[in-house]
Amino acid sequence: MEIRPILASLRKHRIPATLIVLEIALACAVLCNAVFMIGQRVASIHWSNAIDEQGISVVTVNGADPKLAASDIPRNLAALRGIAGVTAVAAATSMPLDQNPALSPFVTKPDANTTVNSSVYFIGSDGERAMGLRLLQGRWFNADEYAGSGFKNFASTGHVALVTQSDANRLWPRQSALGKTLYSNSASWTVVGVVADVLAQDPKFSGPGGMYSSVFYPLQPDGVMGDYVLRSAPQDRERVEREAVQVLGKLQQGAVVEGKTYAGMRSDYFADTTSMVWMLVLVCVVMLAVTAFGIVGLTSFWVQQRRRQIGIRRAVGATRGHILSYFRTENFLLSTAGVLAGMALAFGINLYLMEHYEMSRMPWYYLPGSAIALWLLGQLAVFGPALRAAAVPPVVATRSV
Repeated sequence: MEIRPILASLRKHRIPATLIVLEIALACAVLCNAVFMIGQRVASIHWSNAIDEQGISVVTVNGADPKLAASDIPRNLAALRGIAGVTAVAAATSMPLDQNPALSPFVTKPDANTTVNSSVYFIGSDGERAMGLRLLQGRWFNADEYAGSGFKNFASTGHVALVTQSDANRLWPRQSALGKTLYSNSASWTVVGVVADVLAQDPKFSGPGGMYSSVFYPLQPDGVMGDYVLRSAPQDRERVEREAVQVLGKLQQGAVVEGKTYAGMRSDYFADTTSMVWMLVLVCVVMLAVTAFGIVGLTSFWVQQRRRQIGIRRAVGATRGHILSYFRTENFLLSTAGVLAGMALAFGINLYLMEHYEMSRMPWYYLPGSAIALWLLGQLAVFGPALRAAAVPPVVATRSV
């Protein structure tokens, strides 16, 4: 189709054309950044975590007498092992995603600096089985190491530790971490094992560098144990959690006993992120709907204003297909102008968010993706008004003023 007549017509109708271009540009800018933010948040909701999330239940006891912990914890563990379906149970100070981080900086030399604070986990005997940790190198803690470990100022009084694969690669790149010495606050520990990456206690707080930065220590039962971790088959976890709460409620008179499945803990941690995703999806839907209705409304008004022009073209031989193609080409040109302006605006918004809100740089492929979406939206939106324009009989149209 000849483009020059379309451009000449657009110059005569600058206001409707400008409104459509601005509307598409704004939609493109918002859509690019909103979809990028949705992608980031959905990816965070699905962060991998190398524990048995589907089979874990966690029971917390608050208000128990810490002086009795040395006798209460072994008794409680024995009672929890008696619950049908429990394959492993252990005491621990915390769990991944529990939003109450115990952090410590770790380095490979006593005088070195660090920019990453690692989550610190203290686990009792059989803790690796209860959590479902996966050993990649080295060994687990032995009985002597559990018996000789304590807790002081958020640090282990023992001499051994497990690290995640991410920490091993960060601290000793291209080397084996086994046998290496880990330092923190003038204390040191020997790395005896490397486990698959476990999420930090609060990954969003720890940041990208600390998301999988975790150190595990052995610990004998004492007053700092906070959680009882029970592992079972996924189909039994809700029942196991309920029965564990009942068992400990009877044993720990006067204490507050609370239980959750680990899947519930993960859902709670990402509840705000999930809400944000749905809000951004709603923003995208509303923006696209407003843009579509705007194109329909302006194009319909435009068609009504140009009925005489349409009638003349029909009278000199233009078919319905020609009229339909005319309006679709016109919309494509306007959409292209809007998309180009929208891409520049989207990039500017992303730079602003990077500077003021620690947003990541938006990958380039979000721009053409949004452009294609808006081109398709424009063609769908203009189709109805274009059909009505093509359906106007030449005789009726030429009588219109």
